[in-house]
Amino acid sequence: MEKIQHTNVQVRELKLHVAEIGSGPKVVLFFHGFPEIWYTWRHQMVAVANKGYRAIAFDHRGYGLSEQPAEPEKATLLDLVDDAVALLDFLGIDKAFIVGKDFGALSAYRLGVLHPERVSAIITLGTPFIQPGPSVVQNHPLPEGFYISRWQEPGRAEADFGRFDVKTVIRNIYILFSRSEIPIAAADQEIMDLIDPATPLPPWFSEEDLSVYASLYEKSGFCFALQVPYRKLNVDRSLIDPEVSAPSLLIVGEKDYSLKMPGVNSYIRTGAMKHLVPDLDVKFIEEGTHFMHEQFPEQVNQLIIAFLGKHGA
Repeated sequence: MEKIQHTNVQVRELKLHVAEIGSGPKVVLFFHGFPEIWYTWRHQMVAVANKGYRAIAFDHRGYGLSEQPAEPEKATLLDLVDDAVALLDFLGIDKAFIVGKDFGALSAYRLGVLHPERVSAIITLGTPFIQPGPSVVQNHPLPEGFYISRWQEPGRAEADFGRFDVKTVIRNIYILFSRSEIPIAAADQEIMDLIDPATPLPPWFSEEDLSVYASLYEKSGFCFALQVPYRKLNVDRSLIDPEVSAPSLLIVGEKDYSLKMPGVNSYIRTGAMKHLVPDLDVKFIEEGTHFMHEQFPEQVNQLIIAFLGKHGA
């Protein structure tokens, strides 16, 4: 990790924190999810750099060491796409492989739709490409205590998280999202109440890792993260025929709770996603959870490197 270099880059109207390792003309750009940060890609960055790629991961606007936008309530996922394009422009990179996880995958697909000339191929973890628009997240089949529904309610997550220090919030979410069940609170519970304080961290996530995440979120807080993605998931620019033409790989953890969200499992397994992403390959990791890239980094790295090699000519 000591070889990863860090800079702050002026992108559009604010500065983004950028982590980078490796060199050469072939670039891999990583998009993180929540409650993650650039650091979530530490294993993958080193692995692809060792294979001759230039690996770049950045903290999204409003996250970690990147600056907060002046009007966070107006931001959407499309701002993250525009930031990525501006970052590539600043770095003098014409085209890159894009790797995204969680809502970072949503941004990766949108980059592929809106700027196909900038994308060599796309790799996403856990999150399929779903038609953007008002129905992107189907909350109604799930109970009121569904975590996304709760976090979309203005002020509720802020009050829930505010009962704890930042480190405890990150700890609780990592434990919660590492399970194979969808996080759903009872009517008399908040999401943070789903975790017993005595529950240990997953064995693949150390106290040192937790401290790194906490130190970065202590800088940014959670306000922007609750806006983007959670409160803007159903607010999207209308995309006409949003087909991803780039070769794409979706890596799915069989124990990822998101597979149990309404329609997701069948959407992936029946090949319905190929209507939007025709050049799609899907790989499954049997014991993989929502954080499979940290849980089983060698398996994920092998899949990523093999795919990059196949489409890196």
